[in-house]
Amino acid sequence: MLKSKKICRFTEAKVKYIDYKDMKILQRYTSEQGRIIPKRITGTSAKYHRELTLAIKRARHMALLPFVSDTVK
Repeated sequence: MLKSKKICRFTEAKVKYIDYKDMKILQRYTSEQGRIIPKRITGTSAKYHRELTLAIKRARHMALLPFVSDTVK
């Protein structure tokens, strides 16, 4: 089976900077438990995944995103 190649959304949109205050984008790349979803699943390029992880970590430090969810079983 041939899988279609995943396209980086940030490269396609020509994003210059991923802002840590943009919660809609950051929540899309975190799981329900609060983990960062890997680039092999999301399809982001290495450059933008590094920026994304840095933005998520900054948002966690500023208490905009939780480190873990409240409903961990």
